[in-house]
Amino acid sequence: MTDTATFAGLDPVTLGDLLRVAGLPGFDRWQDQIKRTGGCSDPIHLRGWVVHKDKVTGETLHRYSTENEPGGRLRVACRNRRASRCPACAWTYAGDTYHLIRAGLAGDPDKDIPSTVRDHPRVFATFTAPSFGPVHNRPDRGACRCGTRHPADDPALGTALDPGTYDYAGAVLFNNHAGELWMRTINRLRREIAKRAGLTQRELAETCRLSYGKVAEFQKRGAVHFHAVIRLDGPDGADSAPPSWATTDLLTDAIRAAAAHPYSRVSVPAAGEQPARTFQWGRQLDVRPVKAFGDGSDLTEQAVASYVAKYATKAAENTGTLDRRIGELSELDRHGVPDHARRLITACRDLDELYPDRRLWAWAHMLGFRGHFSSKSRRYSTTLGALRQTRAEYRAAQERAALGLDEHEPDTVLVLADWQYAGHGHTPGESALAATIRRDIELNRETAREALEGELA
Repeated sequence: MTDTATFAGLDPVTLGDLLRVAGLPGFDRWQDQIKRTGGCSDPIHLRGWVVHKDKVTGETLHRYSTENEPGGRLRVACRNRRASRCPACAWTYAGDTYHLIRAGLAGDPDKDIPSTVRDHPRVFATFTAPSFGPVHNRPDRGACRCGTRHPADDPALGTALDPGTYDYAGAVLFNNHAGELWMRTINRLRREIAKRAGLTQRELAETCRLSYGKVAEFQKRGAVHFHAVIRLDGPDGADSAPPSWATTDLLTDAIRAAAAHPYSRVSVPAAGEQPARTFQWGRQLDVRPVKAFGDGSDLTEQAVASYVAKYATKAAENTGTLDRRIGELSELDRHGVPDHARRLITACRDLDELYPDRRLWAWAHMLGFRGHFSSKSRRYSTTLGALRQTRAEYRAAQERAALGLDEHEPDTVLVLADWQYAGHGHTPGESALAATIRRDIELNRETAREALEGELA
């Protein structure tokens, strides 16, 4: 068994459990369930039943129960957005984010966003964190300050050159206040736009609306920064034309002024041995116009949407921290958390009592960051909830057709159901099989995409 397991890339326990699962009478049905989840890594288990009845006659049109399912359970997707927790569900979340961002750039009639939005001024801006001390890096020219030319995958990248002088407390406090810094910047940006247009705030609201969609990204040093699509619309949002004075250059200039303005700062009071701090964005502010079609150097709508979607499924894992809440520091030893991330996490614990309202220890796994990873203004585009609802309605229509219920008007069918939570996850062997199913689904998607691109070429 050991030689076979090694050959298969599995440990003996996992391989043994895999063979057990594959030999069970309900294995084919179990596979069907996992395929429906997309190969979810941590499916939710449900027990229960659902009955469809004709409201007029009381006739039972269809009845389903988990009694005959494998293990008496129905497995549904966990819908976790983190790729480190569930690649399958993260792929769906990334896809939704892509369509949300792209609709706000290119328009989508199905999402009530007109294609004329392409004519609106829109830029892709990156707001970075300030420095908390020198770190190992890969400069465009020459070597790192340590004298080494680090390879791209060097784990030292982003770690402090001198851990003894690096401001770990400042780094986690910045992360913790980054969301507030963003909101102050957006509020200031509206003022800067009005100033350049020669309008009051009220007059600006009557003629122009600022819309945005953003995502957070952790740099290797553990500091969070934001990527944002920022757009100028007419007063009613995407479906109204912006005023003639609203240009990409004006928007770019206003963003730079807002990011540097004293209002776009967050002050943190002194506590214990910690000094008072004032946080603002780092010096590396990048603002680039978004083009409908690029020539190789331009930033296109598709590239921006793909970039934002990529980071919508990530958290702080690239720094070496954990992707779940930490109960005690001893967990860091068990999971082999590297020194730089460990120091940031420890700073969260040490600062927790000094700033109790900031809940730093509760968010230590996020290195203090407690904001939304992706967010948008109300009129930027559709919502993730609307996209999920559309997908749910499509699947429900498929299910009704498969059950023969599409012959009845939805309003004439009474649905009775009772569901109970019955656990989650997989056994070791099930995990290996689910991962194989997920990879097969990904391969099929990639093959279909390449075939479609070939037809369009």
